[in-house]
Amino acid sequence: MSFKKQHQYGSKLVEQAIDLVPGFKESYAVFLEQNTIRQSSKSMLLNYSRSIAQVALHFGLSPEKISAQEINSYLYHLSVHQLQSLSYFKHTIYGMRHWFRLFNLEEQALRLPPLKKKDVLPTVLSKEECKALFKAPRSFKHRFMLALAYSSGLRMNELRHLRISDVDVDRKQIHIRQGKGNKSRYVILSKFIAQKLPQYLQELKPQLYLFEGTIVGSPMGERSIQYVINEALRKTEIRKEVSMHTLRHSYATHLLEDGLDVFSIQRLLGHADIRSTMVYLHVARINPTKGHSPLDTLYNIK
Repeated sequence: MSFKKQHQYGSKLVEQAIDLVPGFKESYAVFLEQNTIRQSSKSMLLNYSRSIAQVALHFGLSPEKISAQEINSYLYHLSVHQLQSLSYFKHTIYGMRHWFRLFNLEEQALRLPPLKKKDVLPTVLSKEECKALFKAPRSFKHRFMLALAYSSGLRMNELRHLRISDVDVDRKQIHIRQGKGNKSRYVILSKFIAQKLPQYLQELKPQLYLFEGTIVGSPMGERSIQYVINEALRKTEIRKEVSMHTLRHSYATHLLEDGLDVFSIQRLLGHADIRSTMVYLHVARINPTKGHSPLDTLYNIK
């Protein structure tokens, strides 16, 4: 089998770069090998591979042979003349920085432009809007899926790859295996979901994954899941920009409003950095408590 057929994170761009750019095949093999050892995520490899291959095709050189100044000029051309999306621009910078460091070109990596994070607050549904969304689909499978995604704050891929065996009704836990960053964690299984689960299993009869696609034993596709939420939205009066990730934002915000501390929410969401969780403090409607001295509570003085 050819190298093109063997690599699993490729695209047409990668295949073109392997065919047309001298030295890229060998360098890309090192890239795949090192990232497999590091257990990098498939989505990261796919995004980086495409961007790196595009750079190689543009210059006709394997990227480690291109100077940082040339890369910066290329990035300027991308942003000003080709009007590429922000995500494509970011993947190119992150991918090239990763590539340079892989080939011990730290100075080259540091000369690439830094990326500023935009402070954009997440879209959050109210509890009433959540209720309206969950009862909108005609299909029991779709109603159950939307409610479960919200109930445990799951990411899209965590929801898709949730196996029947990962749901522990007795302990009221869901085992999230290798979520973002290949990290596993436990989240709380809602009592409401636990009560509906036997009916769901009886009616849908999934074999392996809780939410299977058209092929038995395979997970439901991302587009299919997004279609479900889009169709549900059409039947409600919600006019916000909503995706599956909005349910995760709403879950975190509602937990905060219900009084759960931010560190517990960080653990449930699987955030590596507390700053990712702190953003929900800006959108949660929390009633401020009146300040007091702990000495007064120590002696129960009111």
